[in-house]
Amino acid sequence: MKKTFFYLLILVLSYSCKVEPKEINYGEDHCHLCDMTVVDKTHAAQYVTKKGRSYAFDSVECLIMKINKKNNENKMAFVLVADYQNPGNLIPAKDAIYLISEKIKSPMGANLSAFALKKDASKVQKENGGKLYTWTEIKTKLAK
Repeated sequence: MKKTFFYLLILVLSYSCKVEPKEINYGEDHCHLCDMTVVDKTHAAQYVTKKGRSYAFDSVECLIMKINKKNNENKMAFVLVADYQNPGNLIPAKDAIYLISEKIKSPMGANLSAFALKKDASKVQKENGGKLYTWTEIKTKLAK
């Protein structure tokens, strides 16, 4: 009996400590920076610490401001942003291409959107204007 309990306990603990992205509950979760409700699937973001704690953000700019403020990106297992072309689909922030365009409004007013593919970002940029950035460039721009 004790062995069975011990093995069940180990199983439960190992499952509950998985370090992986969590599903964002749109309309319920609140932004870890500004406390607004996360509702926009085209601009949401999330990071997961190496300890497995997940934090949702209502916009990419809130995520970046939090990372810049805390200077804690090295403590993250995952840093994810919504792919503007595929709402609700989170992609690695380091791999995304970012567009700031006055014609595409984001929840916190930075007019910042993320794209999984550069060709998609370039197409939207041609239609709406704006400037493209890499992860490093956009973090630097928002740090100002």
